[in-house]
This record gives sequence, C-alpha cells and structure tokens, in this order.
Amino acid sequence: MTTDRARRIATVDGAVLVDVSRLAREPDAPPDAIFEVDYWRSRGQVAPAGRGRGSTWMIATAVDQWVLRHYRRGGALARRLLFDRYIWAGENRVRAFAELRLLERLHAGGLPVPEPIAARYRRAGILYRCDLIMRRIAGAEPLSTILAAAALEQGIWAAIGSAIARLHAAGVDHADLNAHNILVDGLGAVSVIDFDRGRIRPPGAWKARNLQRLHRSLQKISARLPAGRFTTTAWNWLVAGYAHAQLL
Repeated sequence: MTTDRARRIATVDGAVLVDVSRLAREPDAPPDAIFEVDYWRSRGQVAPAGRGRGSTWMIATAVDQWVLRHYRRGGALARRLLFDRYIWAGENRVRAFAELRLLERLHAGGLPVPEPIAARYRRAGILYRCDLIMRRIAGAEPLSTILAAAALEQGIWAAIGSAIARLHAAGVDHADLNAHNILVDGLGAVSVIDFDRGRIRPPGAWKARNLQRLHRSLQKISARLPAGRFTTTAWNWLVAGYAHAQLL
C-alpha cells in the first residue's frame, strides 16, 4: 500500500497491515477483530461465499462490501498435514502481506483486480496463519458460475482475453488462472482475483502457461455442462481479445 495509507499494527501474536482510511469507517472494529468471522456474525454482517482452498466470507460493513479470505493449503497432502498453516520465513514472506502489496500495486495502476483493504498473520512458533480483506467487486460472478447458467457472447470472451493481456503486459504472473478466479459483472466488465503466489516477472513462457492453465480449467468445468457452453470458437474469441489488447 502507499505509505500515507498503509499502517502496520502489531498484535499479540502477529501483525496487521491495513488501509487506515478504510478502517476509520468502522470505528468500533479493533484492527484484529475485522478478520474474525464471529465478530461480524455477532453483528449480522457476514455470509459465506465462494469456493476453493480458502474459506471466504462476504462482509457488509456500515458503508462498504468486503471479502474476507482465510488462507488454506492446496494439495491433498499439504491440507492433511498443515491445513491453514504455513512455514514462517519472515514477515516479508507472509502470503497475505505479499498478495496485499501486489494487489495495491496493480489496483493503483488501474488493472482489473480487487482493491485491497487489510491483511493479517498470526504466528505460533515456526508456523503462521493469515487472512486478507478486499473490497467486493459489485455484481460480479465467477466465470465458472456464469457458464453453468448460460453460454457467453463473443464480446465477453474477448473482454476476458483483454483483461488477461493487460495483466501480462504489466508482468503479472498469476499462479492459478482458472475459471473460478475470473469475475464478470452484469455490464460485462472483467476482473481477476486470487493473486496468492502471484508475482511480477519479465516476459517469458509463463504467459503461455497462464493461458494453458485457464484453457484446461474451462475444459474441465465444461465437461459437466450442457454442450456449447465452452467451445473452440469461444476460446478463439478469448485469444483474439488477448491479441488485440497487446496491440493497444
């Protein structure tokens, strides 16, 4: 975050990195409490949402809509052994802090990502747990959810390709680009979420790998959907949108 808005707040067992201007809108919320589902549940301001590795919740504050995500391990073995705990390697390596800093950089650059609000870690010896809060993207649904309901028109596929191209042009390597991490709102605006383990890199083969990962994801989910929800033509529309954005 920018230095005039970001603030590190030490807690009993870790730290919080928070956008102070947004925390001020919730004056009764201690910095550590905003990451606790029970705090919001006691106020009737929380609902579960989403899917995936993390435990994700929608938070309705007095003036805003947030998404709270608790980090959980991917992979069957890692989930069984550690679940939501990570090996401590210093505060600069905390996954929620790294994602928050990346999102702040991308959001400030006008890229199609959620606005970060705050991140937290709690440490116990050589292990830690962490959480991230972002501003909710109003009216947006995952591409996977939208495809389950209906096929998409050419313009939406092209917009998805364009959004990915913009991130790639900024050097953003998304570690898990799939149909669940692409959001589309009612006006066709596209956003990309879940930048855990994402990073800025020089141009390279990782761009093609991002696209290949998305293609595999779309093939996988479309296998369970009615015919025509994801086709070769749809993918070509996406690729054309990607290529066009690269020329701008």
